[in-house]
Amino acid sequence: MSRRKSKEIHSEKKGSDDLLSESLARFEALLPADGFQQLLEELERPLYPALRANPLKINPVAALADWSRRYGWQTQPIPYCASGWWVQHSDVLPSQTIEHRLGFYYIQDAASMLPVELFDFTSIPAPLILDLAASPGGKTTHLAAKSGDRGLIIANDSSQGRITALRLVLQTWGAANTAVTAFPGERFGPWFPETFDRVLLDAPCSMQNLRSTESHPLRSITEKEQKGLAGRQTRLLASAFQSLKVGGQVVYSTCTLAPEEDEAVVEALIRQFPEAVQVENVQSRLPVPAPGLVFDGSIKYNPVVQNTVRLWPHMYGTSGFYAALITKLAPVQGTIQPVPDRSFAKTGLVALNRMENRKLDDFFQISYGFNLPDVLEKQDLSLWQRGMAVFVLPNLFFNQFSGLPFQGIGLLVGEWAPDGFAPSHEWVARFGMDFHQGWFILAEELIPAWLRGEDIHQLNSNGRIGAVVVVGDAQRHLLGRGKIQAQRLKNLLPRRLV
Repeated sequence: MSRRKSKEIHSEKKGSDDLLSESLARFEALLPADGFQQLLEELERPLYPALRANPLKINPVAALADWSRRYGWQTQPIPYCASGWWVQHSDVLPSQTIEHRLGFYYIQDAASMLPVELFDFTSIPAPLILDLAASPGGKTTHLAAKSGDRGLIIANDSSQGRITALRLVLQTWGAANTAVTAFPGERFGPWFPETFDRVLLDAPCSMQNLRSTESHPLRSITEKEQKGLAGRQTRLLASAFQSLKVGGQVVYSTCTLAPEEDEAVVEALIRQFPEAVQVENVQSRLPVPAPGLVFDGSIKYNPVVQNTVRLWPHMYGTSGFYAALITKLAPVQGTIQPVPDRSFAKTGLVALNRMENRKLDDFFQISYGFNLPDVLEKQDLSLWQRGMAVFVLPNLFFNQFSGLPFQGIGLLVGEWAPDGFAPSHEWVARFGMDFHQGWFILAEELIPAWLRGEDIHQLNSNGRIGAVVVVGDAQRHLLGRGKIQAQRLKNLLPRRLV
């Protein structure tokens, strides 16, 4: 290594250490002496990767046992998320498996699993949900899982540049009852007052979480920037609260420990709507209480703010995090604005008629032993077509949002071609485990080549030429789709997955 390169690396590390020291100096006064010492000791330990299993595709507990055996994982359950685990040791990294690429689990900081777990969905069979700042989509997938992919999630992000990543994450997860939009979050309250059952605001923040990672390195933050962030967070939370039904719940969360962006924002909402805001006490959801601050060294907050959750890293071995669960007790006054409107006909999507529905139903039943009508009824979805492509779209969208311009909606089922219908990768990854036939079992020695994206040659198969099959191993672990051709199984894994 050159001396110059060595000095650059040392300089970068020194900069990171300086930033951490600045944060620690600031936060030291917010903890008792023994708590601060525990924090220092925790920051010397590694931050273990964590994953959250996808119950829309598999049984999380059974799947984890299988993955642990096959990939040499040693795991520890995340105490506030039943489908989440830390991976403390692995022979195969969680990021390197086919199950990760197929959306059977999502790799996520354990702290980020807390917000959605605070919601209660038991009383609402088909909730109307708004994710106000959704990209890159990890918490949106959690919402889809917790709601059983029923109802509708409006997954919004104000940054057009982040929409592609959001759409891709939702497709990989297999979420069907979603619509992706790209508007400033401040507009939803005036557009849709008292509309949503649940609203998640995982707000843009300064990321002062005391853990530097490749995707979220520690960075300096000026007083002016922090004040600007807190102002926007306050406006976004007011918009989220206005859009919430009376009796509904909003979760406000950040990945920062700065009180200006946490307790102070909740306090501002209480001051703005004193008769309508109820800050729920969620400490009983945690094995070790992690209350919000009532005093940050200069400002005293409303005592109910201690009902919120402030996750210091040493409490659970996570990054620093903040979350609050708030119930709306009464209607609130606010500006009302007209909703943007786009004729749905301009999307090019056309509903399938009864005969077209029956044709597709018969195809899935005959080819895969799969009952498509049952899925459509259970998830409250309907079939639509654009060109040769067929999609399932959430029926709830048309009840209240049919004119709302969207960037993506529903899930691709597949496409018609001259040799028949080809189910999409996303559809097979979501429902392939429920296909009772139409599987192609690969010999174990062929699997590495398959996972590299290679076709399988010298094929002896009784399958129909041109048929799309579900590819799996001898234990029926799903490995994607393939297309039977003359003496070849064409690999249909998307290029981004190989």
